[in-house]
Amino acid sequence: MNYVLRPAPWTVSVCKRSQLSQVSTEVHNRFNREIHSFPGGLELKTYKELSNDKESLITPLPDKIILPLQQHIGSPSEAIVKKGDTVLKGQKIAQASGYISVPVHASTSGKIIDIGTCPAPQDQSIQTPCIIIEPDGEDAWFDIEPVEDYLSIEPEILQRLICEAGMVGMGGAGFPAHVKLNEGTATAVDTLIINGVECEPYISCDDRIIREKANYIVSGTRMLQHAIQAEHCVIAVEEDMPEAFAALNEFINDNDDIELVSVPARYPAGGEKQLIKVLTGKEVPAGGLPIHIGIVMHNVGTAAAAFRAVTRGEPLLSRYVTVSGNVENPRNLQVLLGTPVEHCLKQVGYQRHNNEAVIMGGPMMGKYVHDISMPVIKTTNSILVTSEFNRDREKPCIGCGDCVDVCPAKLLPQELFAYARAKDFDETRALHLFDCIECGCCAYVCPSNIPLVKYYRQAKNDITAYETKQAGYEHARHRFEARNERLERIENHNDDRFDKKKTISPDQGTVAEDKQAYIQAAVERIKQKRNKKKD
Repeated sequence: MNYVLRPAPWTVSVCKRSQLSQVSTEVHNRFNREIHSFPGGLELKTYKELSNDKESLITPLPDKIILPLQQHIGSPSEAIVKKGDTVLKGQKIAQASGYISVPVHASTSGKIIDIGTCPAPQDQSIQTPCIIIEPDGEDAWFDIEPVEDYLSIEPEILQRLICEAGMVGMGGAGFPAHVKLNEGTATAVDTLIINGVECEPYISCDDRIIREKANYIVSGTRMLQHAIQAEHCVIAVEEDMPEAFAALNEFINDNDDIELVSVPARYPAGGEKQLIKVLTGKEVPAGGLPIHIGIVMHNVGTAAAAFRAVTRGEPLLSRYVTVSGNVENPRNLQVLLGTPVEHCLKQVGYQRHNNEAVIMGGPMMGKYVHDISMPVIKTTNSILVTSEFNRDREKPCIGCGDCVDVCPAKLLPQELFAYARAKDFDETRALHLFDCIECGCCAYVCPSNIPLVKYYRQAKNDITAYETKQAGYEHARHRFEARNERLERIENHNDDRFDKKKTISPDQGTVAEDKQAYIQAAVERIKQKRNKKKD
């Protein structure tokens, strides 16, 4: 049976606050940035009021901290500690294994009790290496080195500090932050966008961190702008986040070149390409990146964490996580990375029921958690408990085209589904499968209850595995061909030695014209030596 995340039918309506505050209108008039629209999308009831009006709660230490070495896009980190070691909070315990990789740090002080494997948060069907820490309760810090005046630091040094802090994008797939910053210094950046548009239902961690840490976000925005030398800078929030808007505006002065913009609450306005379209009117080309059109985007949580990393010397050790849905006390938690999901659920009065599902992420893009002992990682923005998902069986596609109408990436979901199911990788690539942001709009409106995103994810995994395998075959073929060429060169070199005229010393009195003559001459020399010994 296939399950499709699908909020109840009566939720397809816009859920907005009464109106934006007066300060919002004044800022809009000051900057006059034109707001554009993006194709497709949905208007959804948000349910954010369940958690966003309560102050965040600092989660107590769990019994153990589980830190996967793969918490981001790119190469996994490599452990530099061993079982039995004692570590301090903030101490590096795994180093980056390549350019698109970042280190991992101990979330608290304690003892390394195991270096093993755990289910990968991105794909629970596979195991990923992890380091398990038993907290000692002291929460004792490792030596840290803060930098007070970040504006006096060269951009390249800022990038290095942010990389060493283990910083990744905290609003999406977890792309290492320093890579985007490095692209910014390598290519002229027109606009830096700080994304506070939290469009998926239930999730309010960005709203909450903006209200509580607005000064960190604004200062972090200035720091990131300096790091990439961007000409313009925009912080964007949704129109149903007036308190967050007002909190940010308090720290933006008239001398700042930071624009604070409110955008319409339409899902998925927080998607990277969609928000770029809304704020600039530009479209990121198919298969391209924002830097290709002079734009770099970071999440508000990333801006705040990067500011702490540089000015306080604190690596990325915790994050805000929304825990909501069918729980007693929905709210946002400040969670140490590596904390088990089960421990987070206990803080909000969760009681397990057979008809409920636990989802890491939101109802549209989240993934089911089959084992609630798995940890919170750098990209975990929400833990949702819900029974509002459709259990109807998948039916044949009726070709209604509703999925095409709502696709924000302007793809053809119906055709992608057909080719993905048939495992026709060439056609799925030709239809720009990898431009799919897996927002779930197509599955949401599908009257046949087809879990379209599930097919797209599987197709992406299959294509990646196939291309990795093919790359291995190509590597082996090149090695085989190179070996044959090398052996052929050696053989030809030996033949040349015999094809050319070789002069034997005068006292032996022969000239070898070919290989056989050379061998015969050698035999004769041996015979002569033997005869001399007999004499």
